[in-house]
Amino acid sequence: MTDRPHTGGCQCGAIRFRVTGTLTDSSICHCRMCQKAFGAYYAPLVSTRGAELTWTRGTRKTFRSSNFVERGFCADCGTPLTYEAPDGIAIAAGAFDDPSALPPVVQFGTEAKIGFVDHLHELPGHATEEDAEAAPFVLKIVSYQHPDHDTETWLPENHHD
Repeated sequence: MTDRPHTGGCQCGAIRFRVTGTLTDSSICHCRMCQKAFGAYYAPLVSTRGAELTWTRGTRKTFRSSNFVERGFCADCGTPLTYEAPDGIAIAAGAFDDPSALPPVVQFGTEAKIGFVDHLHELPGHATEEDAEAAPFVLKIVSYQHPDHDTETWLPENHHD
């Protein structure tokens, strides 16, 4: 993983960050606490240890999920953002503008790993538009999500529809 700056933020754009330095510790955590925090089968995280993390817009809200860990998130849109422990801060991989640049290299919490996770790649895949017959609204979706790059300001029109 490169030394180029990595940027990212929450879905609504209220919170943005920049990480400068080499990011080498990208992981997936299967523990039940991470499953609940992300509302998912596992939590993809990128450690910022050894790099410089700067919050460039907004302030995250935190929830103390254990005696050692706080979880940061956007209070406006709910995007999970951080896992903050005594050994440093990890950022949610999906919050980076280019998460494909930070592939996981290790898994943690495998004692709670859900068995079917290893077979997700075997499921049939479909493009969003292929569901238009059953859900015609998918052809008319207008995203109010912040774009995957830094912006001077951000507030999409009609974002509370």
